[in-house]
Amino acid sequence: MNETIQVPTMAEYMAEGKKPEVLFWVGCAGSFDDRAKKITKAFVKLLHNAGVDFAVLGTEESCTGDPAKRAGNEFLFQMQAMTNIEVLNGYEIEKIVTACPHCFNTIKNEYPGLGGNYKVMHHTQFLKSLLEEGRLKVEGGKFKGKKITFHDPCYLGRANGEYEAPRDLLRKLEVELVEMKRCKSRGLCCGAGGAQMFKEPEEGKKDVNIERTEEALGLNPSVIAAACPFCNTMMTDGVKGKEKEDQTAVMDIAELIAQAEDL
Repeated sequence: MNETIQVPTMAEYMAEGKKPEVLFWVGCAGSFDDRAKKITKAFVKLLHNAGVDFAVLGTEESCTGDPAKRAGNEFLFQMQAMTNIEVLNGYEIEKIVTACPHCFNTIKNEYPGLGGNYKVMHHTQFLKSLLEEGRLKVEGGKFKGKKITFHDPCYLGRANGEYEAPRDLLRKLEVELVEMKRCKSRGLCCGAGGAQMFKEPEEGKKDVNIERTEEALGLNPSVIAAACPFCNTMMTDGVKGKEKEDQTAVMDIAELIAQAEDL
């Protein structure tokens, strides 16, 4: 079912003299990567269902500068960050939600030093708050009783100490949540962080994403749940490499919630 959902821009809101409840920072992956676009659409669908008044920057949104900074190009990072901060401050943005932990971490922890101070939430934290406010319903649906393991994104977990929001949402779906041996503060990186996403892996016995995927597949889950577009790519590649895509899907938590009732 291809339903068209209108996503307003901040420029349109400004023209009407209105201010949204929250700005949805889509991020490069969520805007341009075909797989991550599905996560964006699922999250937008949930925002609409919950009656959230939100807007995006559209063409005014630029890369946060995270990959440049992790690759060691501080100059490029600051140029990209300052451009975004100028736009955000121009619109007097106060609250930002994003489905990418890399954007989340950078805007939350590194933009304040450059004059960008906002309340920044990861989409799992925001969805959990909507749930607690009674604005969003999360019920078992088609994932009820399914065995699901959650892979902790580095920039959500270890970098920002958020382990429970994604797991709370999964429990609301009434799934059988099984933990990998290395999880939460001991979680293993998928191999994409630190700008590693954009280069070939170092010489070694095994690629990091294969190591992590093997750990997940060892639990025989129906779904490997992710909460980061980079992790999603790396784990999907790992599952394909093991030729297990027929048995195990890799899905973002927003997709799981959005699809739970689509029987």
